[in-house]
Amino acid sequence: MPNNKPSEKLKVLGIAGSPRHDGNTDNLLRQVIDGASSQGAETKTVILSELNIAPCRHCDGCIKTGKCVVDDDMQWIHADLREFDRIVLASPIFFMGVSAQTKAMIDRCQALWVIKYVLKLPVAINPDKERKGFFVSVGGTKFHNLFQPAMATVKSWFTILDIKYVGELVFSGIDEKEAILRHPTALQDAFEIGQKLASVNKPE
Repeated sequence: MPNNKPSEKLKVLGIAGSPRHDGNTDNLLRQVIDGASSQGAETKTVILSELNIAPCRHCDGCIKTGKCVVDDDMQWIHADLREFDRIVLASPIFFMGVSAQTKAMIDRCQALWVIKYVLKLPVAINPDKERKGFFVSVGGTKFHNLFQPAMATVKSWFTILDIKYVGELVFSGIDEKEAILRHPTALQDAFEIGQKLASVNKPE
C-alpha cells in the first residue's frame, strides 16, 4: 500500500544575536532563512535583543532537574533549541567574541549541559534525527584570526546541543550599518547556504 503519511517539514531556527536591528548580521541571517524557506523548510527567527535573558547565575539550580530556575525568555528558547533540526546563529564580533546578547543565551544553556552530561539524557527532542548548525558573522577589523575565538564558542555550544557544526559564513572589514548590502556576493552566498541547509540530501 502507498504511504500517504505527509513528510515532516525540516525546521530551521535563526538566532539574531546583534544588538543592532537590521544590521549586517541580521541581513545575512534573513537571507539564510529565506533560502531555507524557499526549499519548503519551516522557519523561525529569534531576535535576542528583544528578549529578556538574564546572565547565568551559576547557582546550580538546574543540576537535579535540567531546568533553569530563572524564569525568563530562555525557558522557551531552551525548548526551541531542543526541537529544531537546523540552527543558524548570527552574531557580529565584539572584542574577538560573540555579542553580549549571544553569550548570555549560550551561557544559559548550562541547563542543557546538565541534561546531557549529568542526567545522561538526550538534549534533542528527537535524538534519532541528525541536527546541523551554522555560524554567520561579520567583524569590523581584518585580523587574520578575527573569527576563531567566536567559532570556538559556537562549536562548543553546538556540541552541548548535539548539533553537528557544518560551517560558517563570515566577513571581515564590515562595520558600518548595512555595509554588507554593498558586498558583491554576500547576500546570494547566504541565500544559497540556507537552501543547502534545508536540503535533507545535501545539508552541507
